[in-house]
Amino acid sequence: MITLNFEKCGGLIPAIVQDFDTGDVLMLAFMNEEAWQETLKTGIATYWSRTRQELWVKGKTSGHVQLVKEIRIDCDDDTVLLKVDQIGGAACHTGYRSCFFKKVEDGSVRITGKKIFDPKEVYK
Repeated sequence: MITLNFEKCGGLIPAIVQDFDTGDVLMLAFMNEEAWQETLKTGIATYWSRTRQELWVKGKTSGHVQLVKEIRIDCDDDTVLLKVDQIGGAACHTGYRSCFFKKVEDGSVRITGKKIFDPKEVYK
């Protein structure tokens, strides 16, 4: 049985999401116990939306689902690393491959990624 410590952060654990093939960090999300169990059951990354206060199946609206290929758990049992196959190429709801498309350089922020989709078209 897999036991994670959901109590440290008020019922949530951070989930770092990484591309299985490239190792690129795609995003950070949070899971409650229900999202964790759903992810284990379906093999599709499922999170807890802190904004909407509901389960969030990544890609349910956009089609950019995350198929879980490997799961790692940290030493304190309170953070997971999901290595995924990112369907559709984009993990970020703003249309970029990764949520980490901004780079700090010389005291300013520079966009380093290219948009893969237009969020206005996807999230009508």
